[in-house]
Amino acid sequence: MYSCRYPHLFSPIRLGDTLFRNRLFGAPIGYEYLSSQNHPLEETIAFFERKAMGGAATVNYGSGAVDSKRGVIGLSNPYLDDPTALPPLYRLASAVNRHGAVAAIELGHFGANSYICAARGAQIYGAVDGQNALGHFVPAMPEEVIEETIEAFGNAAAFAKFCGFGLVTIHAGHGWLLNQFLDPNVNVRKDRWGGSLENRCRFALAVIERIKQKCGRGFPVDIRISGATCYEGGYGIDEGVAIARQLDGKVDMIHVSAGSHEVAEVFTVTHPSMFLPDGPNVQFAAEIKKHVGTPVATVGGLNDPELMEEIVSSGKADVVMVARALLADPDMPKKARAGKRDEIRPCIRCFECFAGITTKRQNRCSVNPEIGFEQDSRHALPPSSRKVVLIAGGGVAGMQAALTAAERGHEVVLCERDDRLGGVLTCEDKVPFKRLLREYLDYQARMIARAPIEVRLGTAVTAELAEAMGADVVIAALGGRPAVPPIPGIAGGNVLGAEEAYRHPDKTGARVVVLGGGLAGIELAIYLSEMGRAVTIMEMMETLSDGGNPVHGLALINEIKRYGIQVSTSTRAAEITERGAVGEYVGNLYTLPPCPTVQAAVLQSNSFGRAVRAEAEVGSRRLFEADTVVYATGREPLHAEAGALRFAAPEFYQIGDCFAPRNMLEATRMAHAVARDL
Repeated sequence: MYSCRYPHLFSPIRLGDTLFRNRLFGAPIGYEYLSSQNHPLEETIAFFERKAMGGAATVNYGSGAVDSKRGVIGLSNPYLDDPTALPPLYRLASAVNRHGAVAAIELGHFGANSYICAARGAQIYGAVDGQNALGHFVPAMPEEVIEETIEAFGNAAAFAKFCGFGLVTIHAGHGWLLNQFLDPNVNVRKDRWGGSLENRCRFALAVIERIKQKCGRGFPVDIRISGATCYEGGYGIDEGVAIARQLDGKVDMIHVSAGSHEVAEVFTVTHPSMFLPDGPNVQFAAEIKKHVGTPVATVGGLNDPELMEEIVSSGKADVVMVARALLADPDMPKKARAGKRDEIRPCIRCFECFAGITTKRQNRCSVNPEIGFEQDSRHALPPSSRKVVLIAGGGVAGMQAALTAAERGHEVVLCERDDRLGGVLTCEDKVPFKRLLREYLDYQARMIARAPIEVRLGTAVTAELAEAMGADVVIAALGGRPAVPPIPGIAGGNVLGAEEAYRHPDKTGARVVVLGGGLAGIELAIYLSEMGRAVTIMEMMETLSDGGNPVHGLALINEIKRYGIQVSTSTRAAEITERGAVGEYVGNLYTLPPCPTVQAAVLQSNSFGRAVRAEAEVGSRRLFEADTVVYATGREPLHAEAGALRFAAPEFYQIGDCFAPRNMLEATRMAHAVARDL
């Protein structure tokens, strides 16, 4: 007899007059690819519908703008004051609702940080006179504009309800307009909209009341607040509790987040990085829950249904909200309810989703190749003729290719020359902050073991093997080898490659110089620093590199500061001696291109390791004393090894690092697409 492993998580909850099928809600998430009028496209609809199909109780369209003239921060906010948005928003809500989820939408106004509106020449306002995050002066919002904005929230909610959305989330956290009024360290107004707690909450309460008047008392309204802003000069949980008590009984749910959107050092607290434990912000919801009778939701770094069940069953929160977890695996709710926890594809908190949004304005996921291409996966492909597919290499690309090819009905043989699957990333098994990556690799290996895939470990693929098997297809996913820089002394006994240092950190001494300021080098420096090493990063570029992942870059900044890692940029390793690495100052010859977003621009600042030494002359040298020098200077594709297999079968494909250096996102996408096309 079936017994639900997570009965509290999958019990229903009633908010207002609406029954939600479980306590696992989709947190608000935006979508970047819209029409020129900021209307959802079919791709947008497919993105949100996919989550509804996976069993979440709600699917929430984030960053809806209640005032498109003076309340928008970015280029992709859906405008809820635009009547022409009705047809596509209705289609989106209907696509979600028809699967039994409740379509929800977030109502927001960025106030002083409404950069796009300011760039278009509109007057923007904050709670008080002051500068916004870009350093621009913004005046205090006049009372008549406050009243207009209250009406705009009400109208937006009514419009959303008319479009078919069954829940609205008022965004009053993260430094958005309503939070600017709620924050006692910001709102020092002397009128009825500021100063005392009651006055600071007046705006938010008026918005709630206007929405209830326009939408009906039974229409569910959720409000997102920051339980604490988590930065020096912000407010703590005591103030979060006080704010929540003012909201108690006025809304149907209090959604407790943390941090402030435009404060760089806490961006990766609001959206927990890989350096934080699971559910680090639950503490704020749990404390607020003690003081209010209104249902409370928690959000941030939640992926494990065991933890979610404990949160709900223990009374820390009534609802758990997830965003990135539903990108990694939209079917996570269904799998959890069916007791298939070990089949849930884990989010590794790599921030590729945010990197896609901030750099390419595209939604994507390192571990789920479906994200961004949901329309391609909506319908099954025609049956393929069964082929014998031989895959050489069991790393990230090889494993995904094997799984996708098996799903398409092919006979798949996966060969890996080492004694386990996972490829080069297995070198990071011992790294504490890569725990989620290890779980993902284990998940992929587990899914391969359950699929009709023959795995041959300790086996190198040769043309003779392919011929003996009668392979119709050979997919080379052989990876690469460490690139060894041509530096005098590189073969010395005190020099290691990054992979060896990851696998055997005990071989490093107390003082370490890491050559290479890309992601591999920075993360290795953090790992060794966690183990008590004194680490210096040497990089030829003018800045360290975030690898095109600016939000993960923000998390790296915090860790570099935390461990006091020294950085010397614009510095070439000229020689390695027994005493360490000799660095030569090369000047600003290797400058990264300008970053395209506000958050990414932080990576070009001094806080991300720029070491421009005005007093140093180009060509000047300095010894960086170290017991161990580690090179983290990239990987070289195994082109020759792959080439030896090129004519071993009628079809040949070269994917992943053995084609060109790839990150996980690119390797996974390419492997999935190639195998799907067979």
